[in-house]
Amino acid sequence: MKIAVASGKGGTGKTTIAASLAVALAEQGAKISCLDCDVEAPNAHIFLQPAFDQSKEVTLQIPEVNTELCAGCGRCAKVCEFNAIIVFGSDPLVFPKLCHGCGSCTLVCPEHAISEIPRPLGLLESGPAMQGINFAHGVLSVGEPLAVPVISQLKKWAAPTASEITILDSPPGSSCPVVESLRGADYVILVTEPTPFGLHDLKLALQLTQELDLPAGVILNRDGIGDDGVEKYCEAGGLPILMRIPFERQIGAGIAQGKTLVEIHPEYLQHFQDLYQLILTLIPANQGAR
Repeated sequence: MKIAVASGKGGTGKTTIAASLAVALAEQGAKISCLDCDVEAPNAHIFLQPAFDQSKEVTLQIPEVNTELCAGCGRCAKVCEFNAIIVFGSDPLVFPKLCHGCGSCTLVCPEHAISEIPRPLGLLESGPAMQGINFAHGVLSVGEPLAVPVISQLKKWAAPTASEITILDSPPGSSCPVVESLRGADYVILVTEPTPFGLHDLKLALQLTQELDLPAGVILNRDGIGDDGVEKYCEAGGLPILMRIPFERQIGAGIAQGKTLVEIHPEYLQHFQDLYQLILTLIPANQGAR
């Protein structure tokens, strides 16, 4: 079972939900893996306190041109959809940070003048966390624009074999990194807040889950502020509100100290265990574990 926790905007409490759900299910005796796919700003480790004992560099194969063999025909530039390689006159020029590593330029070069070299993108780390949770995250290098390969390699590298449940803490928004994080999930929890901004971005996130044909439900965080726009939208669209978390000073102070909701309010242990049972009833019978 793979449950992704996502949000249309940052700061809604997505990571708090992901970490709290992982802890609650681990307390129940389930074998849990938690992958922090928000590689641009990973922070689930603050809550789950893993002891990292494994790491791996993430690289992308990019072209390197042998100018002595290059005839300047320009076929490499024509085939590149990302303009990562161009030819000025007869001189090829590679833009490494535009390259997506598809390898097309290498394949079409008639002179075999293009080879591939690894370009570092970031780092993967894993290790046991609190309650025996198998934790892993990706860390994108500063200034690096390509998050998707890091997320993709994280999911493959840390693919759980013995875990019963995998919690995926996705990046905020609805762009390509989010798509890669949600890919293969059985259910998506969309975390939002009852504000006009929360509603606007929830609509974008929901549209993404619909495009990916993934069942989804909403957790309403900071319940009690803002307006009832999100609630009316969910009711009108038949989108289940899975849980409500109140806007409360004690919760805010606890999160600032790196505590999960289960630690702040022990009753949330049962709430999150009940949440998982609810999700099981909401997954279409023909979908199954991916």
